[in-house]
Amino acid sequence: MLLIIAISFFLTGTISFYHFKKENELYHEERLKRKEYAVTQSIDYFLREQELSDNTDSIVRLFDNKICELARLNSMDINIYSLNGDLLISSRPELHEKHIIPAKINYELMERLYKTSDQVLLKTRSDSLEYLSTFDFIRNYQEKPVAIINLPYFDTEDIHRQDLKAFLMRLGEIYFLLFLAAGFIAYFLSNYITGSLQAVGEKIKTIRISEKNPPLKWKFNDEIGTLVDEYNRMVEALEESAIKLAQTERESAWKEMAKQVAHEIKNPLTPMRLNVQHLQKSLVTSEPEKLQAFCQSMIDQIDTLSNIAQAFSSFASMPEVKKKRFPVQEVISRVAALYTENNVSFSCPNDNLEILADKEQLIRVMNNLINNALQAVPEEREERVEITVAETETSVNISVQDNGTGINPDQAHRIFEPSFTTKTKGMGLGLALVKRIVNSLGGTIGFKPAPLQGTIFYLQIPKHHEEITPVR
Repeated sequence: MLLIIAISFFLTGTISFYHFKKENELYHEERLKRKEYAVTQSIDYFLREQELSDNTDSIVRLFDNKICELARLNSMDINIYSLNGDLLISSRPELHEKHIIPAKINYELMERLYKTSDQVLLKTRSDSLEYLSTFDFIRNYQEKPVAIINLPYFDTEDIHRQDLKAFLMRLGEIYFLLFLAAGFIAYFLSNYITGSLQAVGEKIKTIRISEKNPPLKWKFNDEIGTLVDEYNRMVEALEESAIKLAQTERESAWKEMAKQVAHEIKNPLTPMRLNVQHLQKSLVTSEPEKLQAFCQSMIDQIDTLSNIAQAFSSFASMPEVKKKRFPVQEVISRVAALYTENNVSFSCPNDNLEILADKEQLIRVMNNLINNALQAVPEEREERVEITVAETETSVNISVQDNGTGINPDQAHRIFEPSFTTKTKGMGLGLALVKRIVNSLGGTIGFKPAPLQGTIFYLQIPKHHEEITPVR
């Protein structure tokens, strides 16, 4: 702001200087012309009754006293030259002596006078100053030129400087007050801006990825408010990224551990099973029933370990997604038909509802959700699982509702984490695997309490309306 005030003062002063100079020159030129006109009119009146020729002696004799009288009356210096350009008479001889007024008119000016035969206005520069002057012919009653009259004008610079100085002084006073006001405003405005930015900067320094970052509050809808809004948006995005990063890190750690666990468990299981089966067939004992029970128990435990290894292996390595369009009602109804003895029902109002997904992975999702729903029901309660399929303009919504004990709100945020389970048996990988599959299909999964009892798991899978170009 201070720089703008300074530049505007400089530009205004420069423009005013040139404006005053031009106006001053125009004013003095017009004033000199009026003075010259008055002098020539007085000379013409004086010469009406005088016989005047271009003889030098007669001109000097006639104007010797008259020239000083005219100079006093018009407050002007007057010089008279001969038609050859030689100085004859001057109201102020010292101007000639100081070489301010030339003793002879130069050739270019003489030529210009004779060509125009009229008044010539000239800006003359001497060794000491610059001034205006006019040259014109003195004519007798026959309108014949007999001499040349010159009127020098020396007041231009002094008056110009005085006017300009007075104007710039007034302008300077105004701009000084503007400069003080601008400095005052700039000081408080800069403190306001820098103070606000400093507060935002201090808040930014306290951002921690692993902690909850409180949002900033700003009561004005200005540029700082826009910056604060962007900061708050960035904090929210950072928290979401931190959650996703932590989840990705946990899943990566579980994948790596699952691979190792599956590898370490699978290796000894097959020979153990073969050895137990061989022992069951070849060993002769007096108590074959006990041997049979022992071998069967060992085989069951080996199968359990094998299932655990298979679950870890499935979680660690997701197969490649192979999407194709198929009727969702047909796939889910087949899965639900396997659990008819467990009171699993299925309803879908649209038999021609199709989605673009991986059929095998959708089957795995439904198996996991149905088994999870059945296992959530207490033993003393009759099982009841309801599967519903509905559609919107953009997605297919699948819900699985059970009548189990529900989910503790304190544990709701950990439901889809690997290894988390509320059941007495199982590894807690089922829902984590379901979430990974649904996300790979471009969908979402969530849950909520059922109206009466139990829990509802709901899936949203995109319908993918775009046309698929058939392969030829």
